[in-house]
Amino acid sequence: MKINIVGAGPAGMYFALLAKKHSPAHQISIVEQNPEGATYGWGVVFSDVGLSFLKDADAAFFDEFIAHHERCDYMEIVHRGTHVQVHGNHFSRTSRIDMLRVLQRACEREGIRIEYGRRIDDVRELASDCDLLIAADGGNSAVRTQFADRFGPRFVRRRNKFAWYGTNQRFHPVSLIFRETEYGTFIAHSYQYSPDLSTFLVETDPDTWQRAGLDRATEDESRRFCSDVFRPELGSNELLTNRSLWFEANIVSNDHWHHDNIVLLGDALRTVHFSLGSGTRMAMQDAIALHRAVVAHPADLRAAFAAFEAERRPASSTFQGAAAKSLDWYENVADRMHLDPVSFTYDYMRRTGKVGHDDLRQRDPHFIRAYDALHAGTPAVAGDAA
Repeated sequence: MKINIVGAGPAGMYFALLAKKHSPAHQISIVEQNPEGATYGWGVVFSDVGLSFLKDADAAFFDEFIAHHERCDYMEIVHRGTHVQVHGNHFSRTSRIDMLRVLQRACEREGIRIEYGRRIDDVRELASDCDLLIAADGGNSAVRTQFADRFGPRFVRRRNKFAWYGTNQRFHPVSLIFRETEYGTFIAHSYQYSPDLSTFLVETDPDTWQRAGLDRATEDESRRFCSDVFRPELGSNELLTNRSLWFEANIVSNDHWHHDNIVLLGDALRTVHFSLGSGTRMAMQDAIALHRAVVAHPADLRAAFAAFEAERRPASSTFQGAAAKSLDWYENVADRMHLDPVSFTYDYMRRTGKVGHDDLRQRDPHFIRAYDALHAGTPAVAGDAA
C-alpha cells in the first residue's frame, strides 16, 4: 500500500511507524510544513493509564519512548497559598521536541521518508498519488479546510485566555496554582518535563485579562506581568517565551471522519482541551486504532474507515464531554474561590464527573480523611458511598 501522511506530529508518525513495522512493503511518506526541529510547545504529560496503550501496541518502542521521561505520583493544588497534595495520580512528562525526535528517529530507522518545510497546496494531487491519505496536520488542518464541505468541521471557541510559557523553576508534581489578584483570578498549570525546564501555562477569564491591561500588552510585558503574579512559586526564575501569545481554546470536532481515500487523525479530527492532558494520548490512540483497522481490512478502505470510527468515535465523544465539563469548571472558578483549600481541591478532582469520593479514597486515603474531617455530618454526594 502507498500511504501519504500530512503532518509529522505524534498521530502521523506513530501510525507510520506501526504500519511500516507490520508491513515493510508499505511505501510511506510524511510531509510537514514546519522546518525540522521546529515546535512551539514546551512539555507534554501522560498519565500511566494513558501510556499503557503504547506498551500494548509496541513494547519495544514504548521503552524507547519513555526512556527520558520525568515521573511523579502525585499532583499539587495551590489555593490561598496552601499546597494540597493528592497522591495516586501517576504522571509521565517529556518535552514535545524530544517526543517528536524519538518518533522521527524510529520512523527513519524503518525507512519512512519525512519531508520537512513543505506546504501542501493541492490535497487532491497528493491524494490521487496514493492508496491512503492521512490528514494528521493539527487543529488548523489544511486538508480538513480544503474538504470542509465533506468533513463538516465544527468549532467552539471558549472564553478564557491562555498563554504558554516555560520556566527554569522545577515543578516536580503536576501543579495548579490559583492566585487572586486585584484584577481577578489567574491560574497556572505547571509541571517539570526535563531536568531543568517546566511548562507554565497561564489562564484567566477575559474580564480579568482586560482589567490587567493584558489586551494591550506586548508578549514581553505579558511575560513580566505573569512572572510577578506567580513570584512566590517562581522564586528568582522568570517565565520564558516561545511565541507565547494569548489565545482562546478552539474545540474542534467533525461530522464526518473520512472522504474518499482521506481520513482525519489526531487534532485534525478532534481537539481535547489541555486541562485533561489527553490530546497527545488521543492522537496516538487514533493511530493505533486506524492501524488495526487497515490491517483488518487491507483491501477495503471503506470498511477500514468504518471500523476505525466505530472504535474511536465513542472515546472521542467521551473525552470531549469530560473536557467540556473541565472547561466549565475553570471558566467559573471565581464561584469556588471562597472554598477552603482542601474542599477546593476536592471540587477540582471531581470536576468532570469521572472521579468520585470512593475513587479519591482509594487513591489517597490521607486526603479524603482531611476532607471528611472538614465535612463531618455532611450527607454524601449522590452516587458516592459515605
